[in-house]
Amino acid sequence: MALSTSVHDLRTLIRSCHPLIVIETVEEERILALLQSVAAQERMPLFEWSVTRGLTRSDDAPTLNRMTATPLAVLQHLQGLTVEAVFWLKDLVPHLQDAAVARQLREVAAIYGRTRATCVLTGHPITLPLDIEKIVVRLDLQLPDRNELQSMLQSVLQSLGPRTSPRRPRSTTVVQSILHSISDSNAANQGPSTDEREAILRALQGLTLHQARQVITQCVVEDGTLSADDVQKILKRKVQAIRDGGLLEYYPLEDNRFELGGFANLKSWLERAKVGFTAEAKALNLTPPRGIMLVGVPGCGKSLAAKAIAREWQLPLLKLDAGRLFDKFVGESEKNFRKAIEMAESLSPIVLWIDEIEKAMAAGGGSGEADAGLSRRLFGAFLTWLQEKKQEVFVVATANNLSLLPPELLRKGRFDEIFFVDLPDDREREVIWKIHLGLRKQDSTKFDMVKIVSASDGFSGSEIEQAVVAALYRALYQKTPLTTDLLIEELTSTVPLSVTRREDIDQLRKSAQGRFVNVR
Repeated sequence: MALSTSVHDLRTLIRSCHPLIVIETVEEERILALLQSVAAQERMPLFEWSVTRGLTRSDDAPTLNRMTATPLAVLQHLQGLTVEAVFWLKDLVPHLQDAAVARQLREVAAIYGRTRATCVLTGHPITLPLDIEKIVVRLDLQLPDRNELQSMLQSVLQSLGPRTSPRRPRSTTVVQSILHSISDSNAANQGPSTDEREAILRALQGLTLHQARQVITQCVVEDGTLSADDVQKILKRKVQAIRDGGLLEYYPLEDNRFELGGFANLKSWLERAKVGFTAEAKALNLTPPRGIMLVGVPGCGKSLAAKAIAREWQLPLLKLDAGRLFDKFVGESEKNFRKAIEMAESLSPIVLWIDEIEKAMAAGGGSGEADAGLSRRLFGAFLTWLQEKKQEVFVVATANNLSLLPPELLRKGRFDEIFFVDLPDDREREVIWKIHLGLRKQDSTKFDMVKIVSASDGFSGSEIEQAVVAALYRALYQKTPLTTDLLIEELTSTVPLSVTRREDIDQLRKSAQGRFVNVR
């Protein structure tokens, strides 16, 4: 539906006389298919322009038009045309820094605003001068949907079938030639089964069409065919695309070895909620759980809980650092949030961990005024998605500062449950000590756990971990084994958060009392 939806949207914009349409993308192959479809349905000619070829008709053989090679020349030419057509201007945006080019584009827009003639500007990234930004309309090109990916996959797999003629068409590409060569020695191979094809298509979702074709071609070239074994290669390519985006972090299931000490109420809730993903629940028209929020004292295991949930449910984990929405993508936060959500949905079933959600929901100190309403729009987009999402994406949101969170986010029904994470009690601190000592190859039975647990009263889980690490460094420096006294000495020299921020923690507890479920 992605491309068909774009066709409908673009046709509507052309019919309503929008002279300048911006599509921010590098997928020129998809843009060409989109524009050809729209031009054919609207019975309008399609022209393409680039600085290397000038303005040419799309259905003509590739030529060079020197008269319209420069940005200013092509815009002056467009101003004098009377034909109603779609003009695809590739990478024109960087040239708009020239005042003459920008002025000429505005004059073209003034004339085309009275006709169906339309200029489509593409490239990535696209940052327009403010005066031009106000007269353009942006069209989002969504990631390819299942139908587009299936069509691409089918076109590649056709090359694997036996050739009906010894002569290949002149238009055969290098990739197709490679695939034909492979098919010579694998003519009996019928390609992936229906189940394998479905698994491959699901793995491809979330990639651009170009990325998807590249990884499919790579799999075919390496193995001579496609099979379920290639799903992991595709997922690996997707993980790399996630990392390259800089907004999300991916934690594969096999790398998730995190343990959670305590949190009895949370663990019981998760056991019950897991039933919501079963076929029996689906048969009763029950939707899977949407997600939970963890609020509470910093360093007490909220982040660890998100990782432990993914491990318990045997699902990969995707982390969205809410702070990066503003730090890295100023002015484009909503668009990048949508891209992150699309990627999460393409990987479903998955656990999506939104860390420090208050940073995204309440930028500028929570008023939403310092960022011109950006945080409020982002908040609205998040709530809409959370209520209406169809894919199996379980959200785990963590927050440290309740005062920055909009009240609408905390009301019952937004999340399936909201848990409060307090400082660990004696029993939980003992479990935490044993976990961190064990992770560093220390036998907990050789320590006076009663004394250590008592001395660490008021310490968070992260502070206990740091005490173990610091004491081990001291033991290595002194060339002695780690002892109870060394651990106690490290605790004595540390002032925990429960002391330095006592008032804040007391206020947090007071706010959470009676409103949220205690994880313990």
